[in-house]
Amino acid sequence: MRRVITLSVADQLLCLRGLSPERLRFEVEYGLERGTSANSFFIPGGAEATLIHPPGESFREPFLEVLGHHCPVDHPLAVVVGHVNPNRVGLLRHMAVAYPRLRLLASSAGVKLLQELWTPRHGNAPTPAVAEPRPLPPLQMVRGEHHMVVGKPDAPCRLRLFPAPTPRWPGGLLVHEERHGILFSGKFFGAHLCTEELEEPYGSAYEEDRRFYYDCLMAPMAQQVDNVVERLEELTIQAVAPGHGPIISQSWRSLFNNYRRWGEGQRRSPLSVALLFASAYGNTAAIASALGQGIAKSGVRVQSINCEFSSAEELRQAIHRSQALLIGSPTLGGHAPTPIMAALGTVLAEAERSTLVGVFGSYGWSGEAIDLLEKKLRDCGFTFAFPTLRVRFSPDANTLKRCEEIGTDLSQMLQRQQRQQQRRANGGLKDSRSEPSFQALGRVLGSLCVLTARNGSLSGAMVASWVAQASFTPPGITVAVAKDRAVEQLLHNGSHFALNILASGRERDLMKHFLQDFAPGAHRFQGLEVIESPHGQPLLQDALAWLEVKVCQRMECGDHWLIYGQVDHGALLDEKGQTAVHQRRSGAYY
Repeated sequence: MRRVITLSVADQLLCLRGLSPERLRFEVEYGLERGTSANSFFIPGGAEATLIHPPGESFREPFLEVLGHHCPVDHPLAVVVGHVNPNRVGLLRHMAVAYPRLRLLASSAGVKLLQELWTPRHGNAPTPAVAEPRPLPPLQMVRGEHHMVVGKPDAPCRLRLFPAPTPRWPGGLLVHEERHGILFSGKFFGAHLCTEELEEPYGSAYEEDRRFYYDCLMAPMAQQVDNVVERLEELTIQAVAPGHGPIISQSWRSLFNNYRRWGEGQRRSPLSVALLFASAYGNTAAIASALGQGIAKSGVRVQSINCEFSSAEELRQAIHRSQALLIGSPTLGGHAPTPIMAALGTVLAEAERSTLVGVFGSYGWSGEAIDLLEKKLRDCGFTFAFPTLRVRFSPDANTLKRCEEIGTDLSQMLQRQQRQQQRRANGGLKDSRSEPSFQALGRVLGSLCVLTARNGSLSGAMVASWVAQASFTPPGITVAVAKDRAVEQLLHNGSHFALNILASGRERDLMKHFLQDFAPGAHRFQGLEVIESPHGQPLLQDALAWLEVKVCQRMECGDHWLIYGQVDHGALLDEKGQTAVHQRRSGAYY
């Protein structure tokens, strides 16, 4: 059940927090399935009240009810729209009916989006239509910085508004309240979890949630995010109030540093993929984010470019720096948006024909724009990195998972090509993997296992040999999982997985099955005899034994995650068998 609560942040400053214990949408950032919270901030005023960062249509009824308790419908109300998408525009339409003295403040890109989305196209409205539609309320465009003094005269709040555009959120607008030193950061520094706590109880309480949120949304545009964080360092901050999750007051500096650290691998990468897209209702942008997340997992740099809000020079530079170009478009009235057609023309004129390409997009009925992009690129001799991705309406969880795996496959392909080029340049000489230290490290033995995991309709599996018992009480194990493994997304705190321990002499068939190259989205257990553990995890009947494990901790270790889990259940399937062991010649590879 969705509801909205009121929390006091400071004198004359309230947080109206929408709470949903259920997953709101299928976008990848909700993948931990810990619900969500949507924060808006209200400042009462004598002449005019102020609302910062309204939520989306999903919270419309409880939000308008709670807002009505704090702000009568006949009172003037200024709304700072920090993020513009169809879901939020749906709520604003209803607010325009309820509050006739409403006015909106948005960035220049935000104003453009509000004007485009205010009147839904026939058959494409993502939210219920308003019974009595009102014209777009008065709009104030925020260019550069804008200062406001709001609230009651005896306790005014000084607001500093400034645009913070990114490819995913071109209409981004952040707010800094100078009196209390609070940064209303919108989409930055958030975490999707349902909690009534106003603030984080301690510094690292929700670090995993914030890292997951970063990997899903920020990593595919790490450079642009770094630019925003660098600008925020100039502000006098006491607390960060994001659009999702609790307020951060004790550890906001650490979170800023984490944002830089988490994007560091991409900044160092010599390989780059450009994601060029436009998105009418957010569906194509969601596909782009999933592709970008999969690419970034392997450490390849992602350059996200929203073609509606990017310059021709920015596009040309991205094309010349990239080893692969992915172009995504919606279909509007049987056509691709004009900015996408312009971007396609630049690609055809500027890109080397050896550059890998890919096409993706969402559509309502026929998808002509996607077909056009594919045909033009094929006719010009480009090589496609993957079959064209066509998604009707909104992508579901399985589709987004497949998009992520496609992105990971692409980044791994680029890395293999790079290694081959390096070997040719070195005359085929062996690299450091033959050094004595690596040979010695390879003598560390591990049990051969198959890790399996399932969460709802999503499932995954991988061969694992970096496995060790880690504790007696409670019984626990550790397993190392490479960051670019598809199953990694199913291994977060609180989730379960199964460890299927293979039998010596009988391991070959299962190894052959799980070491094959699966197509993105392919069913990993096809043709195998599988039963379920008590928590619904896949168990392989041909294994020697199995353990069901609950994830308790994750630690980042270079290019792997070290997963520590508590053993909840287990059984021997063959009391006479021996454990298969992985013998390696070098510690530089599996």
